[in-house]
Amino acid sequence: MDALILEPSLYTVKAVLILDNDGERLYAKYYDDTYPTVKEQKAFEKNIFNKTHRTDSEIALLEGLTVVYKSNIDLYFYVIGSSHENEVILIMVTGVSNWLCSFISLLMHICMYN
Repeated sequence: MDALILEPSLYTVKAVLILDNDGERLYAKYYDDTYPTVKEQKAFEKNIFNKTHRTDSEIALLEGLTVVYKSNIDLYFYVIGSSHENEVILIMVTGVSNWLCSFISLLMHICMYN
């Protein structure tokens, strides 16, 4: 039972990802060594995108990790935590960062038409 009780940590987020419509990486920051190589990271990102880009939900459990995500027209924003992590905390991170996706999308739109 004690193994399931995690000590509080500042490292609740394992990774933050921003992917485009095709699942290609625009931004990725990994905060631990769960996926140490770029090849493993990109395979993980493709797997996440393939399983989440057609769903309306905001939370998924994939590869033993909690994945919270939001999409905004042509961007997908992911926050990844451990399977024992509180989803509400991860959702708060995506909520605060949702403006970033809107801003990037707006900038891309402006750049396309100028």
